Amino acid sequence: MSLIKLIDFKLLGDERGHLTVLEANKNIPFEIRRVYYLTGTLPGVSRGFHAHKELEQIAVCVSGKCRMLLDDGKQKEETWLDSPTKAMRIQKMVWHEMHDFSDDCVLLVLANEHYDEADYIRDYQRFLSEIGR
Repeated sequence: MSLIKLIDFKLLGDERGHLTVLEANKNIPFEIRRVYYLTGTLPGVSRGFHAHKELEQIAVCVSGKCRMLLDDGKQKEETWLDSPTKAMRIQKMVWHEMHDFSDDCVLLVLANEHYDEADYIRDYQRFLSEIGR
């Protein structure tokens, strides 16, 4: 079973431009409790390097692109987020990393819970231990 779960958003609009709609419990499979975005990531800098015990997220590059790596301790998969109409679901207990940010990258993340530092696993060996590997 693939770790990468992509969501395609419908592109709406007309001659004036485009509109993409994100709605909780419709094309976003949970209630949205937190929204944040990454911008200005310097060349050569990677982000993420953690998993969440309970948190689930949806990530979409609303501008630019970045390479996403997901790891459940058994398999690793990667793909590019490179369209504002293509999002990735990051499920709980999946290690994730973001690499190769374009200069214009704006990575928007929707989360099903508020920030809780206790939910983070920031050490890869601890992550493997917690999933029983």
